[in-house]
Amino acid sequence: MDQPETVKPADKVPSAKKAAATVVTSDQADGYTKVGPGPISAIRFRWTARRGDDGYYVDETVGPTSIAVSSGPMSAEAAVKTVDTRAREAIERFEALKNEMTGKGPFAALGPGET
Repeated sequence: MDQPETVKPADKVPSAKKAAATVVTSDQADGYTKVGPGPISAIRFRWTARRGDDGYYVDETVGPTSIAVSSGPMSAEAAVKTVDTRAREAIERFEALKNEMTGKGPFAALGPGET
């Protein structure tokens, strides 16, 4: 039988404020990861900072089997900031889309046919 996908505690999305409040030292930047929001892991973004020979890189993937798109080289602080910024922006876009779909978004105040 088809059952709806349940959200596991690890899949719950932190608030945008909490995502921005992360403090990571430069020696902890290698492997620093954030996962974007969404109900299905196959379309969920993941950002991971990794150390390379000439600095840090941020790998961005969609789902568990995609090929990473990398940004860099950059400093450890810039890599952590990039991961945090992209995760925060994804959360904000997801929340805006969710609010629009539930009638709580910016288009909810408009009448039928007024877009």
